[in-house]
Formats: sequence, C-alpha cells, structure tokens
Amino acid sequence: MQGTRSLARLLIVACALAAAIPAARAQATDDAKAKISLYGFAMLDMGIDFGQNDPDWFDVMRPTKLPAFNDQFGKDGNFYSGVRQSRLGVKSWVPTKLGELYTVFEFELFGTGVDAGQTTFRLRHAYGQLGHFGAGQTWSPFMDPDVFPNSIEYWGPNGMVFFRNVQVRWMPLMGDHALTFALERPGASGDQGSVAGRIELSGIQARFPVPDVSAQYRWTAGWGHLQVAGIFREIKWDDLIANTPGHAYDLSGSELGWGFNVSTNVKFNKNTLRASLVYGEGIENYMNDAPVDVGIETHIGSPLNIDGKALPVLGLVAFYDCTWNDKWTSSFGYSRVDISNSDLQAADAFKTGQYALANALYTPIKDLMFGPELQWGKRENNSDGFSVDDLRVQFSVKYNFGKTWGGQ
Repeated sequence: MQGTRSLARLLIVACALAAAIPAARAQATDDAKAKISLYGFAMLDMGIDFGQNDPDWFDVMRPTKLPAFNDQFGKDGNFYSGVRQSRLGVKSWVPTKLGELYTVFEFELFGTGVDAGQTTFRLRHAYGQLGHFGAGQTWSPFMDPDVFPNSIEYWGPNGMVFFRNVQVRWMPLMGDHALTFALERPGASGDQGSVAGRIELSGIQARFPVPDVSAQYRWTAGWGHLQVAGIFREIKWDDLIANTPGHAYDLSGSELGWGFNVSTNVKFNKNTLRASLVYGEGIENYMNDAPVDVGIETHIGSPLNIDGKALPVLGLVAFYDCTWNDKWTSSFGYSRVDISNSDLQAADAFKTGQYALANALYTPIKDLMFGPELQWGKRENNSDGFSVDDLRVQFSVKYNFGKTWGGQ
C-alpha cells in the first residue's frame, strides 16, 4: 500500500508541475524565453539474491550490508522486486540581467535512513545556480558522477565517492577547464569498538564547528575528461559528562579528515572507460559504501589510554561501458573499498568490500530499456577471519519520459 500511495503522490506532483508550465511560459519575454523541462522514469526491478544481506537493503548490492557472521540475516536465497528507483524531476533555465538562472528539483522513491527498505519519497537535488555561484543540494565537488557505470543496480560501485550534499559553491572557471570550490554540510559517524558500552564513553557526542571544504578541477577534451578533487574537514567529539561527579576524565577530542579523488572517462569510439581512485582519512561518509569515519584506538597518555582516529580508506573503480549498436549496450567492471581499522575496533568490523557486475541491456524503441544483470559482492571482517560472498541476478525494465517547453 505504501508503494501505491507514493506512486499516487508522484502522479499528483507531476500534474501540478505540468499545470504550472503555462504560467512559466507566459512570464518569458519574446526575445529571451525561459525553458522548463519535466523528466523522469518509471523502473521495475526483479531479482534473485542467492546469498543474504540486511533486509532493509534487499534490492541493492552493498558489501557493508552483507552479514558479519554466518546466517546473520537468516538463510540464503531471496526473491525481490520493487519500483523504488523510479524518479521525477524538473529543471528550468531562466534568463536574467545577471545571467541564466538554472534550477533543478528532483526526487525518487528509494527510502534510506529511517525509511530504509521502504518505497517513499527521497530528495535527490534541490539546487540553483546563477553565473559562477550555486547553492542547495546537489553532487559534492569531491565526487565525479560520470564514474557511475551504465548499470541497473541502484547503489553502484562501492569504491567511488558518491554524495549529494547541501552546499554553497563558487565556480571561477567553467567550460572545458572547470574549477569549483564549495563549503559543504559536515557529518560523520564513529565506532567505539571493543570498549563500547563503558560508562566513561556514554557522554560522547559529535560536533562539527566548520563546514567541509572541497575543491575540484576538471579538464574536458575530445577523448573524455580528467578530474582531480580534494576535501578537508574537522571532526570533533565532546564529552558531555566530563567533570561531573564520578567522571574524572575529559574524553573530548578532534581529528582532521582529508582526501583526494582522481577520476576519468576515456572514450573509445562509442565505448567508455570509467575509473577513479580515492584515498583519505575520515571521509567514509562521502564514499558510496563505507562504514564509520572515526574508530577508537589505543593512545598511551590520553585519558583511559584511548582516543579517536580518522580511519584511512582506499577506493577503486574500473568499469567499461560498451555500445554494441543502437539497441544493445553492456557494462562490466570491478570496485573495492579497503579500510585500515583501528586497533580497538571489533574483530567483526567491516574491513574490505568488493563489488562487480556485468549486464546486457536492450533498447527496442526510444525511452524503453530492459535486460538482465549479474552482480557480485564480498565482505571481509577486520580480524576474525570471516568473509562472505553474495551473488544475484537482476532483471529491470525502465521507461523514460520527458517534455521541454520554451527556450529559443
């Protein structure tokens, strides 16, 4: 029922947007008309998971959501289906005295967070841009969305930076040589590991006094593009019960998070190689599928001889998209994440995740695509020797739609 209600709301919003279009067109001047585009797709996913994973993430391949011990989520084998990838968006381009005002508002039905596993509204983009300045929620400059392969698995390669974040950005260079700086909404998570539950740690709370600072340079040419990006962030934690009766320690602290991301697309006729390498410390929440940013470690001389540590992370992506003809395409490739765990993290903490897929997708007519995809994932724990593989086959049908009004 929830999926039906969400689809009904989706249609209501689409009708409201369509009804607003004549008014938007009426405001456009004769010599410089505004343009508005309504777009989206309806998508069905069905598949068989031959292994097991967290049931809240039944329809995606996320190595972090694979079991940390035998039969954590029951027995292997599960059929799944859903329409949660379905999407609706609207974009506009409005001429002004200060240049073109670009806006985008886009959402989908893939619930996460408290709505994990549900078919419900989820905001993707709410962003505006005028000239060299932009503000709202959209792709972080630390990421390269063009690394994402032509796949039907929703979540995508675990080793890529993938984060839509609230931000303000300045783009002093635009075009083939583009330079972007941004102040982004901060956030991080921590793992108290083997000492979790100690009363001395009960008052620890994260705090982010300054925004994350990111930057990106992108060089585009006929062969593709090369992008280099970096990020710096301050992660603090406060001991809220420090200096209270019976609590003799102040466990407050901070860590500097940082990272760099090198990515590229290389064209070979109609085919494209998509690849990236990212490395950093305390940047896990910017990764597509990585766990906590800060772990607990032994630190002689600190209160209780423990302290927080920004966890190093390495991410790799290499995919090849093939266009065989005007109807058939394929994508195949590999990705992985490696975490350097701190010494006090639990033995079953996530350490390494691997991800791979291959597909054959058919487009018989414009705006209709369907086909199968083989997906594989693997999880390895920190130090208990446990690892697990997962294999699944997914079949999807995707119907694109869109209409543009106005413009010259």
